[in-house]
Amino acid sequence: MGWELFEQGGLMMYPLTLCSVLALAISLERGLSLRRKRIIRPEIVGVVENIQGPEDVGLAQSVCGQYEGPFAQVMRAGLDNRHLPQDEIRESILDQGRQEMGALQKGLVVLETVASVSPLLGLLGTVLGMIKVFQEISEVGIGQGNLLAGGIAEAILTTAAGLFIAIPSLVFYNYFSNKAEALILEIEKYSNTLLKKLRGFQTAAETPRTERAD
Repeated sequence: MGWELFEQGGLMMYPLTLCSVLALAISLERGLSLRRKRIIRPEIVGVVENIQGPEDVGLAQSVCGQYEGPFAQVMRAGLDNRHLPQDEIRESILDQGRQEMGALQKGLVVLETVASVSPLLGLLGTVLGMIKVFQEISEVGIGQGNLLAGGIAEAILTTAAGLFIAIPSLVFYNYFSNKAEALILEIEKYSNTLLKKLRGFQTAAETPRTERAD
């Protein structure tokens, strides 16, 4: 039954099938990759929150070096540049964060494109199907209904297939976009926490020098 419907849908069923495979593959990959525990590693969160002084930075660097991913890379950017002025530390964190955003949003442009293109492909299939119907009408007249069924089926099936692919693709796109945005905001929160700690260490280190100079 499924193959018969596919054949009735005509030529446009092939790109629609490709769109459905892409949407499914990206949705599965993003569902696995955007799990919070996979991005916001509890080990890194723990070591960053427990930094009490410059002597703890080495441990934090070591823990961040054990993991890959956006969160570890952003934290490492701040820790590795801790000796720089605050503005430069912040800038290094922001630069690394901008680079890592691509990893969190990977594939979402394709998913959005599938959601936008699938209905258009379905509409194109409808137009081609109706052209086929009118050609058959011009050749055999309207009395041969069974001869017109193929073109009508092609027109209906491609529209239905396009919508069937586009609707879940749009839902998944919005879901994963919001999830990626939430993870970015959480990484930003921990980045600010780390930045405040590093600022405190620099201030504490500068205070004795100021006192000695006085």
